[in-house]
Parts: sequence; C-alpha cells; structure tokens
Amino acid sequence: MNKNNFAWRRWLPVLLVVSLGLGACKKGSAEGCRTDVAADAPALPVRVQHLEIPFFKIKTPADARQFMDAHRAFSRYYLQRQPATENELEGGLPQLATNAALQQLGRETAAAFPDSAALTHDLGEMFRRVHYYFPDFRVPPAATYVSGFLSKDIYVNDSLLVLSLDWFAGPKASKRPDLPQYMLRRYTPAGLLPLLAQNVSSKYNRHELTANTMLDAMVHSGKALYFASLMLPCTPDSLLLGYTGREMVGLEANEPRVWGHFLEKNLLYSTTPFLLQKYVGERPNVPEIDKTCPGRVGQWVGLQIVRKYVAEHPEVSLGRLMAEKNAQRILNESHYRPKRD
Repeated sequence: MNKNNFAWRRWLPVLLVVSLGLGACKKGSAEGCRTDVAADAPALPVRVQHLEIPFFKIKTPADARQFMDAHRAFSRYYLQRQPATENELEGGLPQLATNAALQQLGRETAAAFPDSAALTHDLGEMFRRVHYYFPDFRVPPAATYVSGFLSKDIYVNDSLLVLSLDWFAGPKASKRPDLPQYMLRRYTPAGLLPLLAQNVSSKYNRHELTANTMLDAMVHSGKALYFASLMLPCTPDSLLLGYTGREMVGLEANEPRVWGHFLEKNLLYSTTPFLLQKYVGERPNVPEIDKTCPGRVGQWVGLQIVRKYVAEHPEVSLGRLMAEKNAQRILNESHYRPKRD
C-alpha cells in the first residue's frame, strides 16, 4: 500500500484511552474524559434486581409460574408472557434453568460482573446525566438476567430495563453470542454501557420516517453516538463504536479521504438498501474505501458531522439536537469539510 496507508501515519501519535469507571469524570479532567457539564447533576436512585438468581432456582412449571408472577413487568415485556405463551414458558423455563451449559455460563457471567454495587453505580452515573439533559426522564426498574442468548441483549422502555449479562461476559466465557468476531468485540463488560446509552438515545433521537438516504442514516447514528458520548464522558470513542485502537487511528488520520469517498461516489443521497448496509450497517470492513477501513464507517462519519455541528452551534441543547429531524440541515450548518493534506 502507498505512503497514505489508511491504517497508519508515522507522524500520528497513538493515544488509547482506557477507562471503565465513570465516577472520576469531572469537567475537562486530565484523565482523558470529555468535558462534562452534567458532572454535578444530582444523583438518581437506581435499584437493580438480579433475576438470574431466582431464575436458576426454577425446577418445575410451578416454580416458573411463581417466578413470572413475582416479576410481572419482566415477564410481560422481556419474556413476552401472554395467554398464548403461558404453557410454553412454564415448560421451557425449567429446562433452561436446569441446563448444565447455561448454569456454567451463569457462573461465568457472575465472574465477569463480580461487583453488583459498581454496576448499580455506573448505571446511576449514566442516568443522572440523562436526567440532566432530559428532565422528564425517569429511571425504569432495572434487572439483570442470563438469557442464554434466546432474548435481547438489552431491553429498555419507560417501564423496564433488562440487561442480559451473558451477552457481555466476554471472550473467556464458554459460550458466546452467535455473532462474527468483529461484532463480538462490543460484547464485553466494558461494552455494556455504550450499547445501553445508544439504546436509551432512541427515546429522544427523532428521525423522519420518510427520510431514508445514506445521509439520514449517518446523521441518525451520529446523534445516537454523540448522546452516548455525553452520558459516558470517560468512555473512549473506540468503546462507543466498538473499534480497535488501530482502526481509530486509521480513521482519524484519513478522515478527509473517507469523506471524499462519500462525495466522489455520490453516496450521501443514495436510498439503495444494499449501499446503506455497506457503509452504515454491520460489516467487518469497507474495502471500497480501504481494506483496513472498519465497518459502520458511516456511523463514525455521522458522529464527526454531529460534533462539528455542535461546535458551530454551542447554543443548541442536546434536546434540540436530538429532536432535529433534518439531516441535511445538520450537515449544512455543521460546515463539515475535512481537508486533505
């Protein structure tokens, strides 16, 4: 590859910021955290139920019924309990709970998340920031669970938050989600809160239903990532995006080249689902740009556009940003034009 190798520039310093805790984040701290205007926001009470504990005690259909009756919101929303599925759940839950492989995964998950207080604290830190920016936000009842990958990794609405921790047990677990390696990188204990924050953003991230261009998808994803970056100010972009440090260095060094590709190939206003998947969806890499360019690069570009827009318009609140449906307006008013060297 030529001297403009996408992955590396010899003059570019490599700075990998690794931070798993949130408590030390302050305004412009020296630890590599972003500026956190919500650092002094009041705490919110957070209570987390660990439903994997009573789940693994289920032995019979009667036990399953008792478990579901005791946790009605969880059963309704997460297990999809309804009259048509009642018998299936009463028979299926005991089989799962007594399965030796799932029990082993449960023990491995507990080892990956040994500190319940730390998880509760980190959730509280994130939620108090959400409440700072969106005062109508209310913390939903929270629960952890071990689903055996048969249900969602994260479920969140106004009534319930469920974290299926086995999805995030990491590479040492005996079983992992049936996903390719480039996606599994995000399913570690450190990847839990970044994915949760992006899930929470969907409550506020407005999007025109008829807006289906590449630019719309890029900016919509960029707003979700920007939201997550404010809720988790000490989480590096590599964790927010699920990229390696090498991939981050390559993108930052070659930002003008990446943006130029979208312009030169007239991609911004494409509505072809295949092309949107190529650049915004899950994919190991984007060889159309460079074989070392990571998948979902359109999401990364969207984040850069949104950050430039916010820098140009500091008076725009996060609420206004998330409510803005017009991706073209955000691009125009961002004056995003990374220049080639």
